[in-house]
Amino acid sequence: MKFSVIGTGYLGATHAASMAELGFEVLGVDIDQEKIDSLSRGELPFHEPGLPELLRKHVASGRLRFTTSFAEAGEFADVHFIAVGTPQRAGEHGADMTYVDASVSAIARAATRDTLIVGKSTVPVGSARRLKDLAQSEARNGVKIDFAWNPEFLREGFAVEDTLRPDRLVVGTDSDSAVEKLRAVYAYALGRETPFISTDFETAELVKVAANAFLATKISFINAFSEVTETVGGDIRVLADAIGYDKRIGRRFLNAGVGFGGGCLPKDIRALQARVSELGLDSTMRFLNEVDEINLRRRDRVVHIVSELLDGLEGASVAVLGTAFKPNSDDVRDSPALDVAGRLYNSGADVNVYDPQANENSSKRFPRLNYCASYKDAVAGADVVLLLTEWDEFVEMDPEIVGSLVSHRRIVDGRNVLNTDTWEDSGWVVRTLGRKS
Repeated sequence: MKFSVIGTGYLGATHAASMAELGFEVLGVDIDQEKIDSLSRGELPFHEPGLPELLRKHVASGRLRFTTSFAEAGEFADVHFIAVGTPQRAGEHGADMTYVDASVSAIARAATRDTLIVGKSTVPVGSARRLKDLAQSEARNGVKIDFAWNPEFLREGFAVEDTLRPDRLVVGTDSDSAVEKLRAVYAYALGRETPFISTDFETAELVKVAANAFLATKISFINAFSEVTETVGGDIRVLADAIGYDKRIGRRFLNAGVGFGGGCLPKDIRALQARVSELGLDSTMRFLNEVDEINLRRRDRVVHIVSELLDGLEGASVAVLGTAFKPNSDDVRDSPALDVAGRLYNSGADVNVYDPQANENSSKRFPRLNYCASYKDAVAGADVVLLLTEWDEFVEMDPEIVGSLVSHRRIVDGRNVLNTDTWEDSGWVVRTLGRKS
């Protein structure tokens, strides 16, 4: 089989390169000529560990090519993966399906032989059946189109591993032949005993948003308790360790801090609320409103702590370490770290920022901050340091070296990752989320 991957952003580029690594011939398709040219040179326009090497390897091998032509893709491929974005609609909570609809329609018209279209994008429940009908209505006479939904479960920073060795595969379809084709596509993973779940369209669509809603809820749950422990004098880290030993709960994602962000969790929980409301289930996902509110409240809390430490923000020198929403990524979409940096600037502080990978993307979204080439440059002369993305180089900083550069030894650990005793022994005032100061 030969594949096309429609959309060559984070999801699409990762899927295309990984499928080439598994031995398939793959054609990446995008309407952005600049992006196509970059990928064709083996240059990745975003940061993802391990992916640049895979991209260059298979552009060189010839197994991976890129084009802007749907006609070329329709002639070339037996299976077409839809990997375009579903951003939040402007001024609304719902998902914008413009790019998915356009991609399905275009590739269905371009397909020159019987083909399988496979959705990878995160979409509102009910979309797949509608898109299947759309594809079949757009197909050429005599061309049969099968349809399936196969949601992705990638973690930024681990996307290649998650594509090549997924922890589960979910396929929603009403076609037995689609299931068999996708078993062949994922034969390598299935040979490693990866669970393969074949179900209906609606369940497959809901699996992805259910997973993201659960993770968001778990993060906001521990952050809500961090408000309590901070008030009464408890320690949220010990609390999380203690409940994490319960196998029904588990320790992962129980890290209190400045909250979640990125291009998935925030928009997906909002889109889920919007969709269930359309289904007449207004109260069913109402708790996600509070999950979202708790998450946003964490950002307010960090700004309040800094203002408390400095007795006001006007004219203060603040160093912000990290603007990506998580380490091993340059993604600043809905990043709590960048949002906090922007709020501090808007409150009158002088803000120096450093992120190992996200400076460029951050400067496009908030150009008025002062972006530095290293964390040492960022902390020089600072009245307070904020650790907001838990990159290893920040976690491993020497408090004495950092202390020699700042004006005052004050640090806000927005991710609860520092050894507080070590920093306090070096004369630092350390503030965290979830412990009384």
